[in-house]
Amino acid sequence: MGKEQFEEMDEEMTVELELDDGTNVTCAIITILEVEGKDYIVLMPLDENGQNDDGEVWFYRYSENPNDPNEEPQLDYIDDDAEYEKVEEAFDEYLDSCEFDELVTLDGEANE
Repeated sequence: MGKEQFEEMDEEMTVELELDDGTNVTCAIITILEVEGKDYIVLMPLDENGQNDDGEVWFYRYSENPNDPNEEPQLDYIDDDAEYEKVEEAFDEYLDSCEFDELVTLDGEANE
């Protein structure tokens, strides 16, 4: 996998990915999930206008160097189907909990 470059833009964290074909894609960082003791990052690829119209997300293994917090985090492809499915399930659960939190927040505001 190519280079990653993390940067903060307008409160939204993004990462610049260099794909195998040499093109760069800016992705919004959705969340970092822990699955069976390993960390995974969920990225949403953005077009040149900073939009994502199809809801596509990408999953990568995510690791930081505990000895050097300033070092860029490492992203790796998930090439094992079973591992990928576990991350996908964890992300679905994360989305369900987010929607639940949103509903609770909306209900709370409506009652005030």
